[in-house]
Amino acid sequence: MKVILVGGGGREHALAWRMAQSPTLTTLFTTHDNPGFPAAERLRNGDATALVAQAKQVEADLVVVGPEAPLADGLADALIAAGIPCFGPIAASALLETSKAFAKEIMDAASVPTAAFIRVDQTDPASVVAAKERCARGNVAVKVDGLAAGKGVFVCVTGEEALSALDEAWSGRFGDAARFLVLEDLMTGPEVSVFGLSDGERVVSLPSAQDHKRIFDGDQGPNTGGMGAYVPCPLLDRDEVEAVLDAVHRPVVAEMARRGTPFRGVLFAGLMMTPDGPRVLEFNVRFGDPECQPLMMLWDEDILPWLYGAASGELPDGRPSFADEHACCVVLASAGYPETSTKGVAIPEADTHEQVTVFHAGTTRDSAGQLRTNGGRVLGVTARGRSIRDARAQAYAAVDGWRFEGAQVRTDIAAQAID
Repeated sequence: MKVILVGGGGREHALAWRMAQSPTLTTLFTTHDNPGFPAAERLRNGDATALVAQAKQVEADLVVVGPEAPLADGLADALIAAGIPCFGPIAASALLETSKAFAKEIMDAASVPTAAFIRVDQTDPASVVAAKERCARGNVAVKVDGLAAGKGVFVCVTGEEALSALDEAWSGRFGDAARFLVLEDLMTGPEVSVFGLSDGERVVSLPSAQDHKRIFDGDQGPNTGGMGAYVPCPLLDRDEVEAVLDAVHRPVVAEMARRGTPFRGVLFAGLMMTPDGPRVLEFNVRFGDPECQPLMMLWDEDILPWLYGAASGELPDGRPSFADEHACCVVLASAGYPETSTKGVAIPEADTHEQVTVFHAGTTRDSAGQLRTNGGRVLGVTARGRSIRDARAQAYAAVDGWRFEGAQVRTDIAAQAID
Protein backbone atom coordinates (compact mmCIF):
# COMPACT_ATOMS: atom_id res chain seq x y z
CA MET A 1 0.00 0.00 0.00
CA LYS A 2 1.29 3.47 -0.92
CA VAL A 3 0.46 6.00 1.79
CA ILE A 4 0.84 9.78 1.94
CA LEU A 5 1.16 11.33 5.40
CA VAL A 6 0.17 15.00 5.71
CA GLY A 7 1.87 16.97 8.50
CA GLY A 8 5.27 17.06 10.14
CA GLY A 9 4.93 17.27 13.93
CA GLY A 10 5.10 14.85 16.83
CA ARG A 11 1.70 13.34 16.11
CA GLU A 12 2.71 12.69 12.50
CA HIS A 13 6.03 11.17 13.57
CA ALA A 14 4.09 8.75 15.80
CA LEU A 15 1.74 7.85 12.94
CA ALA A 16 4.67 7.39 10.54
CA TRP A 17 6.50 5.24 13.09
CA ARG A 18 3.50 2.96 13.54
CA MET A 19 2.65 2.78 9.82
CA ALA A 20 6.26 1.94 8.96
CA GLN A 21 5.83 -1.30 10.94
CA SER A 22 2.92 -2.38 8.75
CA PRO A 23 3.62 -5.37 6.47
CA THR A 24 1.14 -3.89 3.99
CA LEU A 25 3.08 -0.62 3.55
CA THR A 26 5.12 -0.48 0.35
CA THR A 27 5.99 3.24 0.19
CA LEU A 28 5.48 6.09 2.64
CA PHE A 29 5.32 9.61 1.22
CA THR A 30 5.45 12.71 3.43
CA THR A 31 4.51 16.34 2.85
CA HIS A 32 6.86 17.74 5.51
CA ASP A 33 10.41 17.19 6.70
CA ASN A 34 10.93 15.65 10.12
CA PRO A 35 14.34 14.25 11.17
CA GLY A 36 12.61 11.48 13.08
CA PHE A 37 10.53 10.12 10.20
CA PRO A 38 11.28 6.59 9.02
CA ALA A 39 12.40 6.09 5.41
CA ALA A 40 10.00 8.00 3.19
CA GLU A 41 9.78 9.84 -0.11
CA ARG A 42 9.28 13.59 0.24
CA LEU A 43 6.52 15.25 -1.77
CA ARG A 44 6.30 18.94 -2.54
CA ASN A 45 4.31 20.74 0.13
CA GLY A 46 1.43 22.63 -1.47
CA ASP A 47 -2.30 23.28 -1.37
CA ALA A 48 -5.03 20.69 -1.79
CA THR A 49 -4.95 20.88 -5.58
CA ALA A 50 -1.21 20.25 -5.68
CA LEU A 51 -1.43 17.39 -3.20
CA VAL A 52 -4.20 15.68 -5.14
CA ALA A 53 -2.13 15.93 -8.30
CA GLN A 54 0.86 14.38 -6.53
CA ALA A 55 -1.31 11.65 -5.01
CA LYS A 56 -2.50 10.73 -8.49
CA GLN A 57 1.03 10.80 -9.84
CA VAL A 58 2.39 8.36 -7.24
CA GLU A 59 -0.82 6.28 -7.34
CA ALA A 60 -1.43 6.64 -3.61
CA ASP A 61 -3.79 4.13 -2.03
CA LEU A 62 -4.43 6.23 1.07
CA VAL A 63 -3.79 9.73 2.42
CA VAL A 64 -3.55 10.10 6.21
CA VAL A 65 -4.05 13.67 7.47
CA GLY A 66 -2.52 14.54 10.83
CA PRO A 67 -3.42 18.19 11.57
CA GLU A 68 -6.84 19.85 11.43
CA ALA A 69 -6.11 22.80 9.11
CA PRO A 70 -5.96 20.81 5.84
CA LEU A 71 -9.23 19.11 6.77
CA ALA A 72 -10.87 22.46 7.44
CA ASP A 73 -9.62 23.62 4.04
CA GLY A 74 -11.31 20.70 2.26
CA LEU A 75 -8.38 18.40 1.53
CA ALA A 76 -10.47 15.28 2.16
CA ASP A 77 -13.19 16.59 -0.17
CA ALA A 78 -10.66 17.10 -2.97
CA LEU A 79 -9.09 13.67 -2.49
CA ILE A 80 -12.44 11.86 -2.38
CA ALA A 81 -13.55 13.66 -5.55
CA ALA A 82 -10.39 12.29 -7.19
CA GLY A 83 -11.16 8.76 -5.98
CA ILE A 84 -8.41 8.65 -3.33
CA PRO A 85 -9.37 7.46 0.19
CA CYS A 86 -8.55 9.97 2.92
CA PHE A 87 -8.24 9.25 6.62
CA GLY A 88 -9.82 12.45 7.90
CA PRO A 89 -13.27 13.98 7.48
CA ILE A 90 -14.62 16.24 4.76
CA ALA A 91 -14.82 19.96 5.60
CA ALA A 92 -18.53 19.77 6.49
CA SER A 93 -17.74 17.14 9.13
CA ALA A 94 -14.55 18.87 10.27
CA LEU A 95 -16.84 21.66 11.51
CA LEU A 96 -17.16 19.56 14.65
CA GLU A 97 -13.73 20.94 15.52
CA THR A 98 -13.52 24.12 13.47
CA SER A 99 -16.79 25.59 14.78
CA LYS A 100 -17.65 25.25 18.46
CA ALA A 101 -21.14 26.58 17.79
CA PHE A 102 -21.72 23.90 15.15
CA ALA A 103 -20.46 21.22 17.53
CA LYS A 104 -22.96 22.39 20.14
CA GLU A 105 -25.75 22.31 17.54
CA ILE A 106 -24.88 18.71 16.69
CA MET A 107 -24.69 17.74 20.36
CA ASP A 108 -28.13 19.23 20.94
CA ALA A 109 -29.58 17.36 17.95
CA ALA A 110 -27.96 14.09 19.05
CA SER A 111 -28.81 14.50 22.77
CA VAL A 112 -25.14 14.34 23.76
CA PRO A 113 -24.38 15.41 27.36
CA THR A 114 -22.59 18.78 27.48
CA ALA A 115 -22.72 22.08 29.34
CA ALA A 116 -25.50 24.64 28.89
CA PHE A 117 -24.45 27.44 26.52
CA ILE A 118 -25.45 30.43 24.47
CA ARG A 119 -24.22 31.32 20.98
CA VAL A 120 -23.15 34.92 20.45
CA ASP A 121 -22.97 36.86 17.18
CA GLN A 122 -20.66 39.88 17.39
CA THR A 123 -22.61 41.65 14.63
CA ASP A 124 -25.95 41.36 16.45
CA PRO A 125 -26.41 44.07 19.16
CA ALA A 126 -29.00 42.01 21.07
CA SER A 127 -26.66 39.03 21.08
CA VAL A 128 -23.82 41.20 22.39
CA VAL A 129 -26.03 42.46 25.23
CA ALA A 130 -26.95 38.88 26.12
CA ALA A 131 -23.26 37.94 26.13
CA LYS A 132 -22.36 40.73 28.52
CA GLU A 133 -25.23 39.84 30.83
CA ARG A 134 -24.14 36.20 30.89
CA CYS A 135 -20.48 37.08 31.45
CA ALA A 136 -21.34 39.40 34.33
CA ARG A 137 -22.69 36.40 36.26
CA GLY A 138 -19.31 34.60 36.06
CA ASN A 139 -18.64 30.85 36.10
CA VAL A 140 -18.47 30.78 32.33
CA ALA A 141 -16.10 29.58 29.62
CA VAL A 142 -15.74 32.10 26.79
CA LYS A 143 -14.88 30.20 23.60
CA VAL A 144 -13.95 31.60 20.21
CA ASP A 145 -16.03 29.73 17.64
CA GLY A 146 -13.35 29.07 15.03
CA LEU A 147 -9.81 27.71 15.06
CA ALA A 148 -7.55 29.76 17.34
CA ALA A 149 -4.38 27.66 17.71
CA GLY A 150 -5.49 26.46 21.15
CA LYS A 151 -5.62 30.02 22.50
CA GLY A 152 -9.34 30.76 22.06
CA VAL A 153 -10.79 29.45 25.34
CA PHE A 154 -11.04 31.58 28.50
CA VAL A 155 -12.12 29.92 31.74
CA CYS A 156 -13.63 32.61 33.95
CA VAL A 157 -14.86 32.32 37.52
CA THR A 158 -15.71 35.96 38.21
CA GLY A 159 -17.81 38.32 36.15
CA GLU A 160 -14.87 40.68 35.86
CA GLU A 161 -12.71 37.92 34.35
CA ALA A 162 -15.46 36.97 31.91
CA LEU A 163 -16.08 40.53 30.71
CA SER A 164 -12.35 40.97 30.22
CA ALA A 165 -12.24 37.71 28.24
CA LEU A 166 -15.10 38.96 26.08
CA ASP A 167 -13.11 42.10 25.28
CA GLU A 168 -10.03 39.99 24.51
CA ALA A 169 -11.99 37.67 22.24
CA TRP A 170 -13.26 40.66 20.27
CA SER A 171 -9.98 42.58 20.27
CA GLY A 172 -9.22 41.55 16.71
CA ARG A 173 -6.58 39.05 17.79
CA PHE A 174 -8.64 36.11 16.49
CA GLY A 175 -9.98 37.71 13.32
CA ASP A 176 -13.06 36.11 11.76
CA ALA A 177 -12.76 33.13 14.10
CA ALA A 178 -14.29 35.30 16.86
CA ARG A 179 -17.30 36.62 14.97
CA PHE A 180 -19.26 33.95 16.83
CA LEU A 181 -18.59 32.92 20.42
CA VAL A 182 -19.88 30.15 22.64
CA LEU A 183 -20.46 31.05 26.28
CA GLU A 184 -20.62 27.83 28.25
CA ASP A 185 -21.48 27.17 31.90
CA LEU A 186 -18.35 26.07 33.77
CA MET A 187 -18.09 22.41 34.64
CA THR A 188 -15.86 20.85 37.27
CA GLY A 189 -13.88 17.63 37.27
CA PRO A 190 -10.86 15.98 35.65
CA GLU A 191 -10.56 15.83 31.86
CA VAL A 192 -10.28 12.67 29.78
CA SER A 193 -9.76 12.15 26.04
CA VAL A 194 -11.78 9.42 24.31
CA PHE A 195 -11.16 8.43 20.68
CA GLY A 196 -13.38 6.58 18.25
CA LEU A 197 -12.53 5.44 14.71
CA SER A 198 -15.47 5.91 12.34
CA ASP A 199 -16.18 4.81 8.78
CA GLY A 200 -19.25 7.06 8.55
CA GLU A 201 -21.60 4.55 10.16
CA ARG A 202 -19.75 2.33 12.62
CA VAL A 203 -17.51 3.57 15.46
CA VAL A 204 -14.89 1.50 17.30
CA SER A 205 -13.12 2.52 20.47
CA LEU A 206 -9.47 3.22 21.24
CA PRO A 207 -8.02 3.46 24.78
CA SER A 208 -8.68 6.62 26.77
CA ALA A 209 -5.96 9.18 27.43
CA GLN A 210 -5.26 12.18 29.62
CA ASP A 211 -3.05 15.08 28.60
CA HIS A 212 -1.53 18.01 30.48
CA LYS A 213 -2.20 21.39 28.86
CA ARG A 214 -0.54 23.86 31.21
CA ILE A 215 3.12 24.73 30.87
CA PHE A 216 4.08 24.32 34.55
CA ASP A 217 3.76 21.59 37.18
CA GLY A 218 0.50 21.43 39.06
CA ASP A 219 -1.43 22.65 36.00
CA GLN A 220 -0.15 26.19 36.46
CA GLY A 221 0.66 28.82 33.84
CA PRO A 222 -0.73 29.33 30.34
CA ASN A 223 -2.26 26.64 28.17
CA THR A 224 -0.05 24.93 25.60
CA GLY A 225 -0.60 22.42 22.85
CA GLY A 226 0.11 19.76 25.46
CA MET A 227 3.11 19.04 27.70
CA GLY A 228 2.57 15.31 28.04
CA ALA A 229 -0.01 12.53 28.04
CA TYR A 230 -0.53 8.96 29.15
CA VAL A 231 -2.65 5.99 28.06
CA PRO A 232 -4.92 4.52 29.30
CA CYS A 233 -6.54 6.90 31.78
CA PRO A 234 -7.67 5.07 34.95
CA LEU A 235 -10.77 7.26 35.19
CA LEU A 236 -12.44 5.15 32.47
CA ASP A 237 -12.14 1.38 32.11
CA ARG A 238 -12.86 -0.39 28.81
CA ASP A 239 -16.59 -0.82 29.52
CA GLU A 240 -16.89 2.83 30.51
CA VAL A 241 -15.14 3.91 27.30
CA GLU A 242 -17.72 1.91 25.35
CA ALA A 243 -20.48 3.64 27.32
CA VAL A 244 -19.01 7.01 26.32
CA LEU A 245 -19.04 5.96 22.66
CA ASP A 246 -22.69 4.95 23.02
CA ALA A 247 -23.58 8.31 24.59
CA VAL A 248 -21.33 10.59 22.53
CA HIS A 249 -19.51 9.32 19.44
CA ARG A 250 -22.15 7.04 17.94
CA PRO A 251 -25.03 9.56 18.23
CA VAL A 252 -22.83 12.27 16.69
CA VAL A 253 -21.74 10.04 13.81
CA ALA A 254 -25.37 9.03 13.23
CA GLU A 255 -26.45 12.70 13.18
CA MET A 256 -23.70 13.62 10.72
CA ALA A 257 -24.76 10.73 8.45
CA ARG A 258 -28.40 11.84 8.70
CA ARG A 259 -27.34 15.28 7.44
CA GLY A 260 -25.56 13.78 4.45
CA THR A 261 -22.07 14.58 5.75
CA PRO A 262 -20.77 11.23 7.04
CA PHE A 263 -17.83 11.43 9.44
CA ARG A 264 -14.84 9.29 8.49
CA GLY A 265 -11.65 9.33 10.50
CA VAL A 266 -11.00 9.66 14.22
CA LEU A 267 -13.45 11.55 16.43
CA PHE A 268 -11.73 12.80 19.59
CA ALA A 269 -14.05 13.84 22.41
CA GLY A 270 -12.55 15.92 25.18
CA LEU A 271 -14.62 15.07 28.26
CA MET A 272 -14.96 16.49 31.74
CA MET A 273 -15.80 13.91 34.38
CA THR A 274 -18.35 15.95 36.31
CA PRO A 275 -20.25 14.84 39.44
CA ASP A 276 -23.17 14.20 37.06
CA GLY A 277 -21.13 12.03 34.71
CA PRO A 278 -19.04 12.62 31.56
CA ARG A 279 -19.80 15.83 29.67
CA VAL A 280 -18.29 16.88 26.32
CA LEU A 281 -16.03 19.93 26.39
CA GLU A 282 -15.03 19.86 22.73
CA PHE A 283 -14.48 17.69 19.69
CA ASN A 284 -11.37 17.30 17.59
CA VAL A 285 -11.44 15.56 14.22
CA ARG A 286 -7.92 14.12 14.34
CA PHE A 287 -5.63 12.39 16.80
CA GLY A 288 -4.58 14.57 19.71
CA ASP A 289 -1.02 15.74 20.10
CA PRO A 290 0.60 14.47 22.33
CA GLU A 291 -2.06 11.79 23.02
CA CYS A 292 -1.28 10.16 19.68
CA GLN A 293 2.26 9.30 20.78
CA PRO A 294 1.36 6.96 23.68
CA LEU A 295 -1.57 5.56 21.67
CA MET A 296 0.76 4.55 18.84
CA MET A 297 3.21 3.03 21.34
CA LEU A 298 0.49 0.62 22.48
CA TRP A 299 -1.18 -0.11 19.10
CA ASP A 300 -0.52 -3.83 18.80
CA GLU A 301 -1.39 -4.77 15.22
CA ASP A 302 -1.21 -3.54 11.65
CA ILE A 303 -2.68 -0.03 11.73
CA LEU A 304 -3.22 0.42 7.99
CA PRO A 305 -6.33 -1.77 7.61
CA TRP A 306 -7.99 0.38 10.27
CA LEU A 307 -7.00 3.70 8.73
CA TYR A 308 -7.92 2.51 5.24
CA GLY A 309 -11.18 0.98 6.49
CA ALA A 310 -12.25 4.26 8.09
CA ALA A 311 -11.27 6.21 4.98
CA SER A 312 -13.00 3.86 2.54
CA GLY A 313 -16.21 3.44 4.56
CA GLU A 314 -15.79 -0.10 5.85
CA LEU A 315 -13.89 -0.70 9.08
CA PRO A 316 -12.59 -4.22 9.77
CA ASP A 317 -14.60 -6.40 12.12
CA GLY A 318 -13.96 -6.12 15.85
CA ARG A 319 -11.82 -3.32 17.19
CA PRO A 320 -8.11 -2.50 17.12
CA SER A 321 -5.80 -4.49 19.39
CA PHE A 322 -3.68 -2.65 21.96
CA ALA A 323 -1.00 -4.03 24.24
CA ASP A 324 -2.17 -4.65 27.79
CA GLU A 325 0.35 -2.12 29.02
CA HIS A 326 0.65 1.62 29.71
CA ALA A 327 2.44 4.43 27.89
CA CYS A 328 3.57 7.90 28.93
CA CYS A 329 4.79 10.82 26.80
CA VAL A 330 6.82 13.69 28.30
CA VAL A 331 7.25 16.78 26.11
CA LEU A 332 10.42 18.87 25.98
CA ALA A 333 9.49 22.41 24.92
CA SER A 334 11.78 25.25 23.91
CA ALA A 335 12.57 28.27 26.08
CA GLY A 336 9.83 30.89 25.88
CA TYR A 337 7.08 28.47 24.86
CA PRO A 338 4.09 28.94 24.53
CA GLU A 339 4.49 32.67 23.84
CA THR A 340 7.59 32.20 21.67
CA SER A 341 10.01 29.47 20.68
CA THR A 342 13.80 29.37 20.66
CA LYS A 343 15.18 27.82 17.49
CA GLY A 344 18.63 26.52 16.67
CA VAL A 345 19.58 25.10 20.07
CA ALA A 346 21.65 21.92 19.83
CA ILE A 347 19.88 18.75 21.01
CA PRO A 348 21.87 15.79 22.40
CA GLU A 349 20.79 12.38 21.10
CA ALA A 350 21.04 9.62 23.67
CA ASP A 351 20.62 5.93 22.97
CA THR A 352 17.21 4.47 23.80
CA HIS A 353 15.91 0.93 24.22
CA GLU A 354 12.87 -0.75 22.68
CA GLN A 355 10.54 0.48 25.43
CA VAL A 356 11.30 4.14 24.66
CA THR A 357 10.75 6.11 21.46
CA VAL A 358 11.56 9.80 21.03
CA PHE A 359 9.09 11.50 18.69
CA HIS A 360 10.24 14.68 16.95
CA ALA A 361 7.79 17.58 17.03
CA GLY A 362 9.92 20.64 16.30
CA THR A 363 13.43 19.64 15.23
CA THR A 364 15.77 20.07 12.26
CA ARG A 365 19.26 18.97 11.29
CA ASP A 366 21.87 21.48 10.23
CA SER A 367 24.36 20.96 7.40
CA ALA A 368 26.75 19.23 9.81
CA GLY A 369 24.10 16.76 10.92
CA GLN A 370 23.52 18.32 14.36
CA LEU A 371 19.96 18.00 15.62
CA ARG A 372 18.54 21.39 16.66
CA THR A 373 15.33 22.88 18.02
CA ASN A 374 12.89 24.22 15.43
CA GLY A 375 9.64 24.95 17.22
CA GLY A 376 7.77 25.34 20.48
CA ARG A 377 7.21 21.72 21.42
CA VAL A 378 10.41 19.97 20.37
CA LEU A 379 10.38 16.32 21.47
CA GLY A 380 7.94 13.80 22.93
CA VAL A 381 9.87 11.20 24.94
CA THR A 382 7.50 8.25 25.11
CA ALA A 383 7.81 4.96 26.99
CA ARG A 384 5.68 1.88 27.54
CA GLY A 385 5.65 -0.30 30.63
CA ARG A 386 3.73 -2.85 32.67
CA SER A 387 2.19 -0.06 34.76
CA ILE A 388 1.82 3.68 34.44
CA ARG A 389 4.43 3.99 37.19
CA ASP A 390 6.86 1.91 35.11
CA ALA A 391 6.13 3.76 31.84
CA ARG A 392 6.43 7.14 33.54
CA ALA A 393 9.74 6.23 35.20
CA GLN A 394 11.21 5.06 31.88
CA ALA A 395 10.10 8.20 30.07
CA TYR A 396 11.63 10.52 32.64
CA ALA A 397 14.82 8.46 32.77
CA ALA A 398 15.20 8.98 29.01
CA VAL A 399 14.45 12.72 29.14
CA ASP A 400 17.83 13.65 30.57
CA GLY A 401 19.67 12.20 27.58
CA TRP A 402 17.74 14.51 25.23
CA ARG A 403 17.50 17.62 27.39
CA PHE A 404 18.76 20.72 25.56
CA GLU A 405 19.63 24.16 26.90
CA GLY A 406 16.53 26.02 28.07
CA ALA A 407 14.24 23.00 27.73
CA GLN A 408 10.95 23.24 29.61
CA VAL A 409 9.78 19.90 31.03
CA ARG A 410 6.95 19.24 33.45
CA THR A 411 7.94 16.83 36.21
CA ASP A 412 4.41 15.66 37.04
CA ILE A 413 3.13 14.04 33.84
CA ALA A 414 0.85 11.13 34.86
CA ALA A 415 1.68 11.67 38.54
CA GLN A 416 -1.99 11.85 39.48
CA ALA A 417 -2.52 8.37 37.99
CA ILE A 418 -0.16 6.76 40.50
CA ASP A 419 -0.88 8.81 43.63
